[in-house]
Amino acid sequence: MMNPATPSSPGPGSPRPSVRAGAISGLITAAAAMGVAQLVAGLTTPASSPVLAVGQAVIDATPLPVKDWATSTFGTGDKTVLVGGVLVLLFAFAAGIGIVAMRRLAAGLAGLAVFGVIGLAAVLTRPDSAGSWIWPTLIGAAAGAFALTMLTRTAPLAYPNGRPGGAAPRELPPIIFGGEPATAEVDPAAGHGDLDAARSRRAFLTTAGVTLIAAAAGEVGGRQLATRHNVSVARSAIRLPGAARPVPPLPAGIDPKVPGISSFISPNSSFYRIDTALLPPQVDPHGWSLRIHGMVAREVRLNFAQLLRMPLLEDYITLCCVSNPVGGPYIGNAKWLGTSLAALLRRAGPLAGADQLLCTSVDGFTSGTPLAVAMDGRDALLAVGMNGSALPVEHGFPARLVIPGLYGYVSACKWVTDIEVTTFAKAQAYWVPRGWSQQGPIKTESRIDVPASGSTAGPGRVTVAGVAWAQHKGVDAVEVRVNGGPWQRATLAAVPGIDTWRQWTWEWDATGQPGGSYLMEARATDATGYTQTSLVAGVAPNGASGYPQVTVNLQAS
Repeated sequence: MMNPATPSSPGPGSPRPSVRAGAISGLITAAAAMGVAQLVAGLTTPASSPVLAVGQAVIDATPLPVKDWATSTFGTGDKTVLVGGVLVLLFAFAAGIGIVAMRRLAAGLAGLAVFGVIGLAAVLTRPDSAGSWIWPTLIGAAAGAFALTMLTRTAPLAYPNGRPGGAAPRELPPIIFGGEPATAEVDPAAGHGDLDAARSRRAFLTTAGVTLIAAAAGEVGGRQLATRHNVSVARSAIRLPGAARPVPPLPAGIDPKVPGISSFISPNSSFYRIDTALLPPQVDPHGWSLRIHGMVAREVRLNFAQLLRMPLLEDYITLCCVSNPVGGPYIGNAKWLGTSLAALLRRAGPLAGADQLLCTSVDGFTSGTPLAVAMDGRDALLAVGMNGSALPVEHGFPARLVIPGLYGYVSACKWVTDIEVTTFAKAQAYWVPRGWSQQGPIKTESRIDVPASGSTAGPGRVTVAGVAWAQHKGVDAVEVRVNGGPWQRATLAAVPGIDTWRQWTWEWDATGQPGGSYLMEARATDATGYTQTSLVAGVAPNGASGYPQVTVNLQAS
């Protein structure tokens, strides 16, 4: 029997597929495919979700200018925007597939197959993928094909002139009832046409409703099942050993009593997060291991239990992202606990000529760290703790690298599982072919936290405060100026060492100043004598530069 929704050659008065129903069918098909795929991924490996895999592939393929724009525009919400954009494109394509399927089901199914191929390619090219990762995409595509077929078969039909038979209604002479004229219509095709159309609509709505319920159940169920792979329970069960070399108590003068200034220690919950992972890897500490190999005298392997038995060090270290704009938020300071990376490297014995540590995360991300920096005596750590607790999952649990003085993209590999001792000539880390520098020493910079730009203050004394950083060099001075006037020395807070940011304050005497807007700028000088440059540069390829600026409006006295 011929499918009534997909006639091969409809005549002038024959029913034709509804474009609206086609678009709706395509959208519902996509929802079904993704819901089932999410359910299967939740049952197996959450990271094998084709939507996540496609999103990660988009991140990997994003050109540097687009990446910079996304980070500067959306900040840490760039991943959410990315996934949203992928879904918008997916549903737009799905609507087109539905419309095509109403005319010819085989063509619609072919379009759906293209979806599946894209998903499989994205899944199988993930660095941490396995053969079993194909099943969410394959089963999801099969569910979508079934849904599309059923929706196409039950889709409402559209008739020429909106009526069965395609004929326009014939108007009879007016009939008078109570003095009011009325018209009566005679439908030449009245009868079974209207009844069939009503039945078709009911069948379509029933099929669509059942499919949407199944899609929603798959999505919600898949997300719930994914929590089985969550390592929060394993993380909360970890009791970190005491440090063999604990940090001394913080000196007096930490955290000036200025509302709005960044605290010396950034809480874990608000510590910035910039990485390429759409879904933070859930790494079971009992299955984690680290391999150090390459240009070494001997390969070194250790598991998490062995790592915790090694001498652990504590240190306050500030991390900064290379994507941080001048005066930006992508920087934070924490107390880290970990073992000496240099000690591990000495155990492996790097060979002559090696100059790079190519560090790999469980999700395939790589960072390239200068070997000399890791072994020059600074507290380069294979960290397991952050601010007194095990690393949060989003910050690299169970282990990550923390190396002061370098931007995070070359020094702070999260979820690290492999370190290859090699050379910069032989291997490029993730961001280098995308336009970033191979080596990323942090620039001496400062930030004005208060007053906020655009705020109103005074008249009287106005407190200006913020932070400055020059990791592994130390901040020796911070200066502030107003409206391009002379630089004024700020007061520096105490710090426990040279690897952290330093808070500063300055009192501006605005007494007697007329109302209006005032431009404030700051600059830092590090312990080497270098003063923060006024030269404005963007974040690519090796970090932003320039003076941080805020505009303050003074109340008239």
